[in-house]
Amino acid sequence: MDTEDHKALREAVAALGNRHGRPHDTAQLWSEAGKLGYLGVNLPEEHGGGGGGISELSIVLEELGAAGCPLLMLIVSPAICGTVIARFGTDAQKQHWLPALADGSRLMAFGITEPDAGSNSHRITTTARKDGNDWILTGRKVFISGVDLADATLIVGRTEDARTGRLKPCLFIVPRDAPGFTRRPIDMELAAAEKQFELTLDDVRLPADALVGDEDAGLLQLFAGLNPERIMTAAFAIGMGRYALAKAVEYARDRQVWNTPIGAHQAIAHPLAQAHIDLELARLMMQKAAALYDAGDDMGAGEAANMAKYAAGEACVKAVDQAVHTLGGNGLTREFGLASLITASRVARIAPVSREMILNYVSHQTLGLPKSY
Repeated sequence: MDTEDHKALREAVAALGNRHGRPHDTAQLWSEAGKLGYLGVNLPEEHGGGGGGISELSIVLEELGAAGCPLLMLIVSPAICGTVIARFGTDAQKQHWLPALADGSRLMAFGITEPDAGSNSHRITTTARKDGNDWILTGRKVFISGVDLADATLIVGRTEDARTGRLKPCLFIVPRDAPGFTRRPIDMELAAAEKQFELTLDDVRLPADALVGDEDAGLLQLFAGLNPERIMTAAFAIGMGRYALAKAVEYARDRQVWNTPIGAHQAIAHPLAQAHIDLELARLMMQKAAALYDAGDDMGAGEAANMAKYAAGEACVKAVDQAVHTLGGNGLTREFGLASLITASRVARIAPVSREMILNYVSHQTLGLPKSY
């Protein structure tokens, strides 16, 4: 359940979202949200943030989504990158990045996905090797959001363990103008303000202080960012589902074909009620995941964050589908603005990890069933 502070935050962010609505100017909304302190609610107060956690940031994204103006980069810049730097960055990295991420004056993208690795992060081939005090990064990334807007990208590479010879994940801050760091836009059917890119790192030379955290920490640091990513993706999906559902409910109340509004008919009313129930259930799991993460329970948060992302993705797709169906032909028009959500809602089933990989996680980690891979 929301605390009084959380209720106040919801109301304030909803008011901001409703002022902008759909369609909206993403850059203008980002700037205003930063000035009001919403972008950095999860970041430490001593570095310009609100001193809250992912619980608060997920409220911001959900309410903006419910108003029809979600900010995808909230998932990436303050939630993933800001969290990782706040937990593992050097003092210099925190001072340089966190205040700017909090007020929105700087953006950071996140690069983990690769063309040949898919959902298997252990197959990441972007490598980092030492050259004196510098690091040299080589590799490719794909489906990286907002790189054209970002001042830097937090890249997941792999370094060789001197003792075992095995590659282990490490995180590097790569400035957008670093020599050898190039981007190519991916032509997407998805209609979104934030573009997707393929990245190439061709012997990108970075100073020693580009490394975030300990090069021996490995997966601990990586999942410090991935759990918030899943929680925030759930918030994104729940917000979108709420927006679509609200449009459908409004239409069903007013639209009259025979003697009563169509919302009086159970064939219309029951699926909308079901969609509402599914969204509320997904929100409860999201709140549980955020509370566990904010309390420092990374293991418990991992399970809950995956389940929240799964539940929210399913609920969002069903809510959007039912909303479009409720409007009939009008649901496919630009005037009502729901048709584009059909494609957008699928994202929460696919990214940042597929629903099937979440089912694998739960079957292996929670139920103790054997792996097939």
